[in-house]
Amino acid sequence: MHRTLLLPSLFLGACSGLRLNLIDHSAKQPSNVALYFTVDRANGDPVPGLQADQFRIYEDGRPVSKLESKQTILNPQMASAHYTLLLVDMSGSVSESGNLPQIQEAVSAFTERVGRFQRVGIYAFDGSEDLAAIVPFTSSARGATGGVAALSRYVSRDPSTNLYGGVTEGLKTLAAALEGAEQPLRFGTLVVFTDGTDRAARVKRQVMMQAVRESPFDVFVIGVGAEVDQGELKAIGRTGVALRSDAAAARQAFEQIAKRIEGYSQRYYLLSYCTPSRAGKHRLRVEAVTPDGARGGVEEQFEAHGFGPGCDPSQAPDFEATLRRAGQGARRR
Repeated sequence: MHRTLLLPSLFLGACSGLRLNLIDHSAKQPSNVALYFTVDRANGDPVPGLQADQFRIYEDGRPVSKLESKQTILNPQMASAHYTLLLVDMSGSVSESGNLPQIQEAVSAFTERVGRFQRVGIYAFDGSEDLAAIVPFTSSARGATGGVAALSRYVSRDPSTNLYGGVTEGLKTLAAALEGAEQPLRFGTLVVFTDGTDRAARVKRQVMMQAVRESPFDVFVIGVGAEVDQGELKAIGRTGVALRSDAAAARQAFEQIAKRIEGYSQRYYLLSYCTPSRAGKHRLRVEAVTPDGARGGVEEQFEAHGFGPGCDPSQAPDFEATLRRAGQGARRR
């Protein structure tokens, strides 16, 4: 099958209310063009729920008929998989404290909220070398939430805290899970909960930080308790950090991060249409317009080599398989 590539995008809309960030694109015979992108307000707030008729398509400066192009919004899950791995500190300071019920409640609310949009896996770490699977990745929010009860039965294998090793292994576990996803675009998020600092010294800090820097995933940290090193956790949680000094406020911290991930999940659009172009290179512009009049757009170029009739816009686009960050567009391996 012939496949043509679009050229790097030009981001527009910064001054007009919306920002469209192109993540991937596809142009293939017979005459299918598809774009996968996010829509945010200029202040960064996600824009969910736009319909196909709220997008306008232009080729070479001229509008493309909605009827002729049969433009449609496809289910983003056709092209993308979003996984969140929640890594829970179950060292002695958590598992043997009186705060575990509050932590369980917070974890349960987190998985219920995030699980509506993503596959969620829950893993635990303590002072030992390996992670413990509490709930492997599931597409069912109820399944992940139901598995949280296993935390109350968790017996710490080593009461120390292998935070650096846990983060490093968590990134590896997330990558391995996403490699098995059927969709070509694979977005990963690691969320780390801890109440302390690394005590086990099984993995050097610089090794862990290198793994975070080189990872294609978003990394959030939730720190609860008086013993957390805020500077350390902010360095690890490069995408976001929620810190609370009191375990009673753990749920608020988890909700803060869950809300952020939920916003990321709702900002994705997969727009597909049938181009009337049949040869040559063409400048493509897609504009989004919200009910309150905010607008923004993104521009690309595509080549219509050998294009012709017979296009079905509901076909899956021809994207390349990559691991990416949910919050910042594309990042290739």
